[in-house]
Amino acid sequence: MAAEFKTAQPVEYYKQFLKEEVRPDGRELGEIRSTILNVGSISTAHGSALVKLGNTTVVCGIKGEFASPTVEEPKKGYLVPNVDLPPLCSAQFKPGPPSIQAQVTSQLVADTLLSSNLLNYEDLCIKEGNMVWVLYCDMMCLDYDGNIIDACLIALLAALRNVRLPVVTIDEDTGLAELSSTEDRSLNIVNQFAATTFSVFDDSILLVDPTVEEEDLATGLMTVIVTQDGRLCNIHKPGGTPLSTDQIQDCIGRAQTRAKEICSLIDDTLDSIER
Repeated sequence: MAAEFKTAQPVEYYKQFLKEEVRPDGRELGEIRSTILNVGSISTAHGSALVKLGNTTVVCGIKGEFASPTVEEPKKGYLVPNVDLPPLCSAQFKPGPPSIQAQVTSQLVADTLLSSNLLNYEDLCIKEGNMVWVLYCDMMCLDYDGNIIDACLIALLAALRNVRLPVVTIDEDTGLAELSSTEDRSLNIVNQFAATTFSVFDDSILLVDPTVEEEDLATGLMTVIVTQDGRLCNIHKPGGTPLSTDQIQDCIGRAQTRAKEICSLIDDTLDSIER
């Protein structure tokens, strides 16, 4: 009977739970699903991570290649993020060109990398004006159950923390790059970040870390991205119900707490690997 009611009137079904300050999956309104992180699982990548946020699962692989720097910034390498939402992760995504959601998420990730001052891109320079590292950061969703932005940014940050690039020298006679087979180095990550996504239900109720059902029923969505030290990095709100100043401040406060939790989770996971 409950399943039929949920199918016929999903909004009313949710209201019955929310008036008791609980969600159908048993979480409180501000409760985030369990977050599981695995780092370094792709042996062919220079860095990788797999994240499970509830059922939402994202894997990020990072591959470094040589490239020419831009004319404007001859001493800087660069990162190229891409988010893939294939049909295997959800029936709502079809084969063919990237969906609008995948494109929007990829651009948001790219904007976040720039605004967060994650690293000094000059560290990716091999030879000024001639050769730099470009890091291709590919995030693929394996199971989609809402809140893809948060999961992608956790996977990306953990994978970047896991990156090991071979030490490169330039042969003075040939001008060719030579990769060391014994020495490598990590990236100097100077400013970490994390995202927290909120859905607005019935124009007034804020739900943290929405499932795909909650996204579909939402009258608005907002993602707040902050750095580890609490600095606001980005806010993504694709239309929908407007939020009051107090609500936005509350969301930022929750996001600051979440950023500290995510950075601690990544630290603990990397420490367990190094032991």
